[in-house]
Amino acid sequence: MSSKDLSIIIVDDLQFSRIVVKTALKKAGYSGVRMADCATEALLMMSQQPADVVLADWMMPEMDGLELTHRIRQADEEKGTYTAIILFTAHDGIEYLVKAFDNGVDDYLCKPPNPQELAARVHAAARVAALQNDLLETSRHMEKTIQNLKKMALVDELTGGGNQQFLLQNLNTHLLEASTRRGGVCLIMVELRELEDITATHGEFIANEIIISQHRRLRRAVRPTDVVARLDNNIFGIIMQHTKVKDYKPAAIERILNVINNRAYKTTAGNITITGNIGVHYYRGDELMISTEDIFKLAIGKLEQARYDTSLSIAY
Repeated sequence: MSSKDLSIIIVDDLQFSRIVVKTALKKAGYSGVRMADCATEALLMMSQQPADVVLADWMMPEMDGLELTHRIRQADEEKGTYTAIILFTAHDGIEYLVKAFDNGVDDYLCKPPNPQELAARVHAAARVAALQNDLLETSRHMEKTIQNLKKMALVDELTGGGNQQFLLQNLNTHLLEASTRRGGVCLIMVELRELEDITATHGEFIANEIIISQHRRLRRAVRPTDVVARLDNNIFGIIMQHTKVKDYKPAAIERILNVINNRAYKTTAGNITITGNIGVHYYRGDELMISTEDIFKLAIGKLEQARYDTSLSIAY
């Protein structure tokens, strides 16, 4: 994407700060720059025309940069898009950097930003947004492929994703390939702790809204080539295959838990906060071949361990 095609929104309650940033970007060749004096105005602008990159001040009245980030991420989730977000702040320190990233921010700059660094960071953020949107488009194409599998009874009707049979068929294929090529297969079981209570309180319709959102979040949290399937009312299975055993990283599992825990689920009954349990079993292709049924039981066993041990969220 060229700088001429890039859509940027600057959000700052100080007019001087907005103008300084816009001037620096224009000198760097970015022409599609809009300015908003508050987060509410920025969200309105985005509803009228999406932005590739949002540059926002952390500290603003009414709605700060972190809350704006949450609102943008929620809108992205609903629309199936991705917006890169850079926050400006006068704060300096690793704790603020960590807090920003934990809340979904893509990059972080201290005020006042250096013009050359600003242009470079915007360019990098635009590439991240383009990559993420390409991956989402790939996922949409994959979802269309899954729709074509309905005749084979491999699709979960509620989410439109794969069902347990779909997971088991793919699991068997991945295990055989890992055993042959000495790669690895990670089987992950995910459930929502409070879904039964939510169903009892709000009804099945609201629970189904959450399940559908859960499928979307999980699909976005993993690679396009990973398999995500719904096993029953409250359990999802994920298959991650690695061509090399060393490519397996527990951080990928933690990222899945974060997408469940860090943002409330938007429903017609309001925003509902939920926490997740995860059970994981990893098969190394250099081990004795394991059956599909055995790895499935082992992963379910780990999920039960995480479910009943309140000190755990993930059981490996």
